Amino acid sequence: MEKKKIVLIGPVYPYKSGISHYTGLLYRALCKKYDVTMVSYKFQYPRLLYKKEQRDYSNDNFKIENTNYWIHTANPFNWMQTAQKIKRLHPDMIIIQWWHPYFAPCYWWMCRLLKQTKILFVCHNVFPHERFPMDRFLTKTVLRQGNCYIVQSKSDAEDLQKIIEKPVLKQTVHPTYNAFKIENLSREEARKRLYIDDKKNVLLFFGFIREYKGLCYLLKAMPEVTKRIESALLLVVGDFAGAEEKQRYMDMIQEYGIQENVKVYDGYIPDKEVEKFFAACNVVVLPYISATQSGIVQIAYGFEKPVIVTNVGGLPDVVEDGKTGYVVEAGKPAALADAITNYFRQSMEKQFTENVRKEAYRFSWDRMVEAIDELLDGELA
Repeated sequence: MEKKKIVLIGPVYPYKSGISHYTGLLYRALCKKYDVTMVSYKFQYPRLLYKKEQRDYSNDNFKIENTNYWIHTANPFNWMQTAQKIKRLHPDMIIIQWWHPYFAPCYWWMCRLLKQTKILFVCHNVFPHERFPMDRFLTKTVLRQGNCYIVQSKSDAEDLQKIIEKPVLKQTVHPTYNAFKIENLSREEARKRLYIDDKKNVLLFFGFIREYKGLCYLLKAMPEVTKRIESALLLVVGDFAGAEEKQRYMDMIQEYGIQENVKVYDGYIPDKEVEKFFAACNVVVLPYISATQSGIVQIAYGFEKPVIVTNVGGLPDVVEDGKTGYVVEAGKPAALADAITNYFRQSMEKQFTENVRKEAYRFSWDRMVEAIDELLDGELA
């Protein structure tokens, strides 16, 4: 029987970001069942919005052969040309990655031109993490062009229902990123590469460093953590928004007297360098003050690492409190300090790690494909 055709739209290698990794892994999962055409960008963001390098060629593990880099997000003539190319493929479904209203004009025009085809939006966040005027209008305008939706948190489902009446949607959990385990490093080897003592109890904060991720609360918790856990070491690994932002956090580290207990690795971490940080740590900490969901949890699970998260957005949906990690109240350094202390003093790592392994199928890409199957085959309201 001839396979149904899907056009998948979104960033893939060599573009940076978790959404790029996500799209590449989704493509591979869909290819097991469907005839999939990958469509990405020849131009993603203008320099005005994203001043740093947008591409990373250092690790081609996420490379998708035969990707069509067709879309220029700032060129209306290109949107029409790309829509015509997609139309000639006669797909049964078009799947679009949605995470920021910057893409609204481009996607709105393309969807209007492709309205005869079933369109699925995979919403990584319905609204952007950092809100701005008109974001609700732009989001509503473009998402209304879709026929069905996948969201990955209860909060996103609620946001979608605020702007679209009775949407056809599936709420799924964010699948695990398991493609960063390239060398299968042991903890000992990873720590050797990072010059970290084997006896340290290592916490990892990983990813782009933005205000909503709550790093300041974790730093505020560290003096209490170090009193209780003398061997505690926090790795802060990621790209600061700018020099001033970085200095603010460095000043906090000085102010709290935790220079010996915090190591900062500033800058974008290439894919091939990710493994050593996760392999080296005992637990991953996400002290976010707002979120929809987070790929960082799924990277941690890919390395079978427990997590300590806050009770915001979709984080409690993927972390079972007291089983695969701890869920604490957001914006409370004392709560973070207590959870970290309990984790090490009660030796929870082995038990939590085993529970993470048991959850593997719930976070598999096969589950995501099952949700897409149902939306592709189902009748639309």
